[in-house]
Amino acid sequence: MTGVESPAYVPGHGLLKGRTAVITAAAGAGIGGATARRFLEEGARVLISDAHVRRLKEYEAELAGEFGAAVAALACDVTDETQVSALFEAAVEQHGRLDVVVNNAGLGGTSDLVDMTDEQWSKVLDVTLNGTFRCTRAALRLFRAGGDGGVIVNNASVVGWRAQAGQAHYAAAKAGVMALTRCAAVEAAEFGVRVNAVSPSLAMHPHLVKVTSPDLLAELTRREAFGRYAEPWEVANVIVFLASDYSSYMTGEVVSVSSRHP
Repeated sequence: MTGVESPAYVPGHGLLKGRTAVITAAAGAGIGGATARRFLEEGARVLISDAHVRRLKEYEAELAGEFGAAVAALACDVTDETQVSALFEAAVEQHGRLDVVVNNAGLGGTSDLVDMTDEQWSKVLDVTLNGTFRCTRAALRLFRAGGDGGVIVNNASVVGWRAQAGQAHYAAAKAGVMALTRCAAVEAAEFGVRVNAVSPSLAMHPHLVKVTSPDLLAELTRREAFGRYAEPWEVANVIVFLASDYSSYMTGEVVSVSSRHP
């Protein structure tokens, strides 16, 4: 199948004007970085975070050159509860409120289950699932205390629905993110908070290329309905929709940004 060309970049329409957002794992490359840029283009104030301090500061400087004081950055390892608490406290201190949280932090890897070590399993689960839990909990506590509602968007994966060899730890973590999203949504509805997730299949970025073989990338791309991978900003557009008032009656949903929902 011949791949369909990527569409033209969609300009901002002020969908998040006046909102304050925290976005994890947003140090430039991939879905987190694309989401930060899209949020800024839609009028939001954004606090980006990442465990990679150098890349985070570089991306903060790049975005600040375009969007000025609307963007700030704070390093955060989502496996560390102290750092997670500091991140959310900083968002409120800087902007007086918090409206949207995008939990993008995740860690992959490839290992057949029969050879997987406890350390490999635990590391992926701690970043991808437990990190999402920690940030969701911190956000919900602020939203409940604030009384003005709020939105959480988690980054899941189609691997949470379907099997893929060598991905047992990542698939289990992403399936857990889906379940966490649904349960959090039910609990948070009473104080006006919406919790949803996106589930991308293949969004290309430099770090993915480093950890995935060319043959596997080619095979995964071939399976996509459009015969191409997603641009990270195409996934970010769906996150913008879920963060905006256009999705005001959606909660507990996992939205597939792919043709590959089983």
